[in-house]
Amino acid sequence: MKFFIDTANLDQIKEANDMGILDGVTTNPSLMAKEGIAGNKNVWKHYEKIANIVDGDVSAEVIATDFKGMVNEGEILAAIAPNIVVKIPMIKEGVKALSYFTEQGIRTNCTLVFSAAQALLAAKAGATYVSPFIGRVDDTNWDGLQLIEEIVEIYANYGFLTEVLAASIRTSLHIKQCALIGADVVTCPLKTIEGLFKHPLTDIGLEKFLADYKKVNG
Repeated sequence: MKFFIDTANLDQIKEANDMGILDGVTTNPSLMAKEGIAGNKNVWKHYEKIANIVDGDVSAEVIATDFKGMVNEGEILAAIAPNIVVKIPMIKEGVKALSYFTEQGIRTNCTLVFSAAQALLAAKAGATYVSPFIGRVDDTNWDGLQLIEEIVEIYANYGFLTEVLAASIRTSLHIKQCALIGADVVTCPLKTIEGLFKHPLTDIGLEKFLADYKKVNG
């Protein structure tokens, strides 16, 4: 399973990349705004900086919601770096844009997916990735992990090559559960990835090893 970090913060991206387990980055307009990045040219420059840090895919989201606008913006984003993946919303015009980009050989990530039916449409249009939002589905009292499971099963049934990119990850447990279900990718904040390191028995064991060493070696 691939690990993507969901942020536009360059320091966090570098830190995750230095661990040697980072496979890519996802961003969105909200994450860009959080870093104080405003204006198309500044946003595009920031995407270039991110793409230069990591070897893996970097999802760059379009702002337009009409077909022509998404195509124009997506072509600009795709030209920034070879590892840029154009992020397209799951709307009717978005599916049209996904199909267009597929024909042009431009890789895409279909975002804001909340049902298996939407994921099926994205795969039919040739999306490289589909991003179902686990946490936001859970917020509506539905089961986000069940959604991932349904999409994985549908894609396996028909041999779709679209990768399931589990997004809106809220806990480190979500990561493990997505791995068990068979998600291809998870994207989450750095702190959620770091949560995978934690186990009380590891801390206790390390403390004992160091104490025993100190007894003998001073």
